Amino acid sequence: MSKGFGKVAVLLGGRSAEREVSLKSGAAVMAALLRSGVDAYAFDPANRPLHELEVFDRVFIALHGRYGEDGTIQGALEIMDIPYTGSGVMASSVGMDKWRTKLLWHASGIATPDFELIDAASDFAAVEAKLGLPLFVKPANEGSSIGITKVRQTGKLRAAYEEAARSDPLVLAERFVGGGEYTVGILGDDALPVIRIVPTNEFYDYEAKYLRDDTQYLCPCGLSPEKEAQIRAEALQAFRIVGGRGWGRVDFLMDEAGQHYFIEVNTSPGMTDHSLVPMAAKAAGISFDALVLRILELARVG
Repeated sequence: MSKGFGKVAVLLGGRSAEREVSLKSGAAVMAALLRSGVDAYAFDPANRPLHELEVFDRVFIALHGRYGEDGTIQGALEIMDIPYTGSGVMASSVGMDKWRTKLLWHASGIATPDFELIDAASDFAAVEAKLGLPLFVKPANEGSSIGITKVRQTGKLRAAYEEAARSDPLVLAERFVGGGEYTVGILGDDALPVIRIVPTNEFYDYEAKYLRDDTQYLCPCGLSPEKEAQIRAEALQAFRIVGGRGWGRVDFLMDEAGQHYFIEVNTSPGMTDHSLVPMAAKAAGISFDALVLRILELARVG
C-alpha cells in the first residue's frame, strides 16, 4: 500500500504565525511515512516555489494557519491536479474563519456560544453587558489560541480587541462557557472518541497546548456513553456543514448544566506529541503511523 502512494510531499513550516508548530507536525508525519516505507519528502513552501510540487503524486498538508489551512494552498494544488489531504478550498477557507463558521452553524441549528463581531468603533460597554463577563476575545482567522484574551473586568474589552486585531482585522467577542473544554477528532466518515482538556492555565492557550506538560487530556472524557455518542454525531454534522472532508477536529465547550456548544473547526490539526487527533485515534486503537497512512489514503482533488 505504501508504494501505491507514489512520491509524497509533506508540506510543513510555511509563513503563518503557527510555523513552529507546523514544523513539529510535519516532522512527526515525515517520520511516520518513512517508517511505513512511503517515498516522502519534506517541502517548506516558505522556502521553495510551489511549482516544484508538480513532480509529486500526492501531498500531505501539515501546515497550520494562513497560507496552509485557509484554502490558499488547497487552491494551488487543485490547479496542479495533485491529490492532497484534508478539506477542499471552500471548507478550508470557511473553517479558518471562526465568524463565518459560527454564522453557518447558527443558520443550521448547531449550538455555538453567543458572539459579537467587534471593531474599533464598537460600543464595548454594550458588548460587555450583552455577553456578560468573563468573555473571550479572539481573532477570527488565527489558530493555536494566538491573540486570544479572557476578559474578566469591566472596561478591559477594548484592550483585548486591540490585542486580537494585531493578528486579524476580524475580531470576535464570545460568551464565556465554563463547564469544560472538549474536542472531537474526525477521520473519514467517523468521529473519534471525545477528549476533555483540563489546562492548569486559566484556559487552553498556546502555552498549555504546546509548551506545558501539566495539561491533562482525559479520554474517556467523563461524559455518559449516550451524551458522548450524541456529541460525536453532532460534531461530524458540524464538520460537514462547513464542507469538511478527510480529517479534522471540532472543538466544543460544555456549560454547568451539561449543554454543549461548538466553537470552531480545525481542518489541518496538529500532529505533534501534544496534539489531540493522534490521542483520540490511539484511544480508538489506531496507531500514529496508521493514522498518518489513513489520512494520506483519503487525499483527493476536487
